[in-house]
Amino acid sequence: MHLSYLSVLGSLISSTAAQSTFTPARPPSIPLAVKSPYLNTWFPAGSEGGNGGYLPGQWPTFYTGQITGWTGLVRVDGKTFTWMGLPKDIEAAYQVAFEYTSTKSIFTIEVDHKVQLKATFLSPLTPNDLKRQSLIFSYLQVEVSSLDGANHDVQLYTDISAEWVSGDLNAVAQWDFGTAGDISYHKIWKQNQQLFNEVGDRAEWGNFYYATDSQLYHLSHQSGSDLDVRRQFTREGKLTNSADTNYRAIRSDWPVFGYAVELGSVGASPTSTVFSMGLCQDEAMQFLGKDGLTNLHSLWKSYFPDDVAALSFFHKDFPESNKLSSDLDAKIFGDSTNKAGDDYAILTSLAARQAFAGTQLVGTEQKPFLFLKEISSNGNTQTIDVIFPASPIFYYTNPELVRMMLDPHFDNQESGHYPHKWAIHDLGAHYPNATGHEDGGDEHMPIEECGNLLIMVLAYVQRSGNNDYIKQHYAILKQWADFLVTDSLYPAYQLSTDDFAGHMVNQTNLALKGMIGLEAMSKISTIAGQDADAKYFTDKAHDYITQWQDLAINKGDNPPHTILNYGNWSSHGLLYNLYSDKLLNTNLVPQSVYDMQSAFYPTVNQKYGVPLDTRHPYQTKGDWEIFCAAVASEQTRDMFIADLAKWVNETPTSRPFIDLYDTNSGKHVDAVFGDVHMVFLARPVMGGMFAALIV
Repeated sequence: MHLSYLSVLGSLISSTAAQSTFTPARPPSIPLAVKSPYLNTWFPAGSEGGNGGYLPGQWPTFYTGQITGWTGLVRVDGKTFTWMGLPKDIEAAYQVAFEYTSTKSIFTIEVDHKVQLKATFLSPLTPNDLKRQSLIFSYLQVEVSSLDGANHDVQLYTDISAEWVSGDLNAVAQWDFGTAGDISYHKIWKQNQQLFNEVGDRAEWGNFYYATDSQLYHLSHQSGSDLDVRRQFTREGKLTNSADTNYRAIRSDWPVFGYAVELGSVGASPTSTVFSMGLCQDEAMQFLGKDGLTNLHSLWKSYFPDDVAALSFFHKDFPESNKLSSDLDAKIFGDSTNKAGDDYAILTSLAARQAFAGTQLVGTEQKPFLFLKEISSNGNTQTIDVIFPASPIFYYTNPELVRMMLDPHFDNQESGHYPHKWAIHDLGAHYPNATGHEDGGDEHMPIEECGNLLIMVLAYVQRSGNNDYIKQHYAILKQWADFLVTDSLYPAYQLSTDDFAGHMVNQTNLALKGMIGLEAMSKISTIAGQDADAKYFTDKAHDYITQWQDLAINKGDNPPHTILNYGNWSSHGLLYNLYSDKLLNTNLVPQSVYDMQSAFYPTVNQKYGVPLDTRHPYQTKGDWEIFCAAVASEQTRDMFIADLAKWVNETPTSRPFIDLYDTNSGKHVDAVFGDVHMVFLARPVMGGMFAALIV
C-alpha cells in the first residue's frame, strides 16, 4: 500500500514546500487524532522522516511511526486531487497554511486554483467535564468554498484503513457498516481480541469507529481494497454503498472504509462536513487495589450503555465540544502570552493534547481514576516521576485530575501491596496492566518518588481546598517523610527521574527534592492538626537546606552555581527541583539560590537550550528547562522559552514533541537504560510546559 508511493514523495515536497505558512510554528509532528494512549495519530513534519508538514503527500502515523492510513480526496469539476495522505497516482493539492491551537490542527489547502479546502482536526479537551473527556474520540471537520468567484461541482471523499486496529499488520481485521438515527458509521476491529495486550504500543482490543451524518449531501459509503474504493470515487464521484465481506489480514489488499459526500455546486459560502473518529473499549485497565485485582471499565461506560450511544452523543456534540475547546484554546493562549509572550504560547499550545493523550479516564462516576502511560520511554503504568513533570497542565486545568492520578497509588500501597517503606515507582511494568509490584521489584527511586508524592499532594490540597485528603492518607505520607529524613541530606547511590543517566550518590538536585518534600510534610502536618510533626519536619528541612548550601554550591566559580553531586566541583546541571519550592510557597530555599542559578544558566546556554548536566554536555530535557524557567529571572526565563520555541520550529526530527534532544543540532536523542531503549517522544511529561502558569 505504502512503499510504492515513497518515490513520489520528493516531488510532492518540492512542489509544495514553498507554499505553506505555519502558525504559530512548524512543530516537529502535528497532532491529528490525539486523545489517549491508543488514539494517538500524528502527521510527521520534520525533515527527518517527515515532509515539512504538508497534509497532501504523506501518511499520518501512530506516535511510534507506524502508518495509520487516513486519506482525503476531493473531486472538482470531474478531476480528483489528494488533500490528505499519499494514495497512488492521484495528484496532490496545494497546502497554503497551517495553524495549531491547544485542541486543533487546521490545514488550508487550495485545489486546482478553484476551491479552498480547510481541514480541522479537533481532539477536544474538557478537563472539567469528565463525561466528555472520557470519550476517546476526535473530530475532522472539512469546509470547502470557491476561490475564484465561480461555482464548482465538488465531491468530497475520506477513508481510514484497517491499520488503525492493530500493531500487527498480519492480524485479521473485521468490519461492519451501520446507522444509528441520522448517523452512519464504519466499525473496524481486530478479529482475535486480546484484552489488555499491546503490539507496538497499539491496543489489541476494542472497536474503532469512523462516522458522519447520514443525510449529508447524498452520502455514499464503501469498504474494500484501497485501490478499488478510491478508484470508484475518482471515476464516479460517489461510492457503491457496498461492503467487502472478505475479512483478512490488514496488509492483504489493504482494506479501507470510505465515505463520499456530494457537495454539489459550491460557491463562496463554505460547506461543512464533520467526521468522528474514535476507539471504544468496555474494559480499559486491570488494577491491583484495595479490592484485589479487578478489571476497570472505561469511564464513558458510566454515562453510555454501549459504543453506538457514546459515538452518537459525541458526533452530535460537535457544536458544543468545538465551543468548549475553542474557549480553552483562548484561555491557554491568553494566559501564556500574558505570562511570557508568544514563544511561550508556542509551547503550551503544542503540549496540551499530547499531555492529556497520555492518560485515560477509567472506573466509575462515583470513583473515577485517571491512568497514565509512560509513553515511549518504557510503557510503565502510573509512573510517579512521569506524573510529576506532567502535573502542571492538570493543576492548571483541573486539580482534581491530579487526585485521580494519585488515588490508585494510595489504594495500592495502603492495601499492603508494596513491601518497601518508600513510595513505589509505578503501578505496573507495562500499561494497561496496573498490577503493582507485590514483590517490590519496581525500579527503585526512593527519594524521587517520596518527594514527588508529598509535593503533589500538598500542591493538590492547596489548589482544591480538600484538606480531608491529607487526613485520609496521613499515615503513609508520614511514612514517606520519615524515609526522607534518613536519606535526603546525603542521598545513597540511587536513581533519580533522569534514570537514563544512571545511578549516582549524593545528587544535589535529588537531595533538594527530598528537603522540599520534608517542608511539604510540615505543611501537611499543620493541615492535619499534627503540630509536633509539623515542627519536627520543618526543623529537619531547614537544618538540611543550610548544610546543603555548603555541600551543593561551587561558590568559587564565576558565576557560582550548584553542582551535579557533592564534591564534583567542575560539574553543573539544571536545578529543576527548585521549582517545587515556589509551587508550594514553602520558602525553604533562600532567594540567593534562585538569583545565582538565573545568573549561571546563560553562561552555559547553547543554540537550543541549557544542557541537562555535565554527564551529557549536549543533551537537555525540555520539561525540566521550563521548570527552571518558571522560577528564574525574567531575562533567563525568556531565554529558556525562546530557545525551546526556536527548537520546536527548527528541529529536523519528525517525532511528536520529544523531551530529550541535542542542544546544538536540535536532533532527537534516544537513550538506553539496561535493556530498555527509550525514545522520549509523545510523552505526557510535556504537560510541564505549563509550569510557569501555576507559580
